[in-house]
Amino acid sequence: MVKRSASSSRPGIRKGAIWSAVLLLPSILALQACGVRPPARQLEVWTLQLSPGFDPYLNELVEQWETRNPDVPVRWTDIPWGAVEQKLLAAVFARTAPDVVNLNPKFAAKLASRGGLLNLDGHVSPDERERYLEGAWQASTGPMGTFGIPWYLTSRITLVNGELLEAAGYRQPPARWQDLPAFAKAVKQATGRHALFVSVVPEDSAEILESFVQMGVQLLDEQKRAAFNTPAGRHAFTFWTDLYRNGFLPREVLSQGHRRAVELYQSGDVALLSTSAAALDSIRTNAPAVAARTRVAPPLTGPDGSANVAVMNLVVPQQSDQPEEAVDFALFLTNSANQYDFAKASGTLPSAREAMVALKQDVVQGRKRLDPEDEAGAQALSAREASLGALERARVLVPADPEIKQLQAVIYQHLQQAMLGQLSAEEAVEAAAAAWNRHVRQSR
Repeated sequence: MVKRSASSSRPGIRKGAIWSAVLLLPSILALQACGVRPPARQLEVWTLQLSPGFDPYLNELVEQWETRNPDVPVRWTDIPWGAVEQKLLAAVFARTAPDVVNLNPKFAAKLASRGGLLNLDGHVSPDERERYLEGAWQASTGPMGTFGIPWYLTSRITLVNGELLEAAGYRQPPARWQDLPAFAKAVKQATGRHALFVSVVPEDSAEILESFVQMGVQLLDEQKRAAFNTPAGRHAFTFWTDLYRNGFLPREVLSQGHRRAVELYQSGDVALLSTSAAALDSIRTNAPAVAARTRVAPPLTGPDGSANVAVMNLVVPQQSDQPEEAVDFALFLTNSANQYDFAKASGTLPSAREAMVALKQDVVQGRKRLDPEDEAGAQALSAREASLGALERARVLVPADPEIKQLQAVIYQHLQQAMLGQLSAEEAVEAAAAAWNRHVRQSR
């Protein structure tokens, strides 16, 4: 039976424990000679905010694992989102780190860069790696090797307020960033409202940073120095600066995060919302009239059509005393069958190729069975279809660099100065690049 708790409690190794083990060794050998196994070692597994909603799913998987691996029982702990970094760092410091942890690539990259995570390159075979989407796998790789196995994914879609779309004289929303300014102007002139809300708060969404990459901007060079002081970088700074100065973005983009974008969409004050398919449920609950006017479209992209994908992964701390079992469990949890079941239950997307194919087939079959009067069902299928379609051309646009949040802060702070007219867009690019390169020199 799975053992779940609120926090890890595996004790550290003490000198007394070593002497106890030495004294008990003859007894252990005698038990083995009689066919009696020594006590099993627990595999400590941490997930992120999946309990209690996914207790039945994870309990069943753990029981399946323990049936096949009776010598390796699992102790599953679910950690709140806001607590995992502190708890994991404390556990690593105390040498009580779990064996498998559910993280995101950005924080995982920080740990891996300091030698805190197992390099999986020597533990996962090429055949096993081929089971996963390449873009999802690359999200957990870096100079330190492969530090995570991809689990569930989220790709953005665009929710469109059909009433504002029609008022602006458009039949379809813009598909590329380059088409957004004309659309934003049309929405503002026709309705007095805004096309979209994209946060420029340094600690919030990376959507603007991702848009830079979609516009052809290289963020860093091989030495981690600024590589965005280029024509492409100046164009990206100018693009967002002009949108704000022309009144085509809400003023709150400088001070509020993505949650404000959702609020404004639900109140009918923005035409587009970049979000996940799962957000439709809350919009139907909170703003049924807006939900009824909502259409689903692919995410805004750059010229090559590439979209962003957010990855949650599984990592194995370097301290694990049973790394092979930990890797096997991570591969088991993320196999195609288990990912398919989780995607169906959670509304997320799988990183396993076969699971994604199966979900596409579900959408086709769902449309065949759909009641013509079921507008909510049709909307949900459209959202699923759009997110799966985006996944086909998606990649992690912003690399899992240990200092990527610091880079985002530097770029956003200088972009804000350009938006407020304190600097020109060109001056803001140069100042941001200089500030980042200064940081790089000081940190070496």
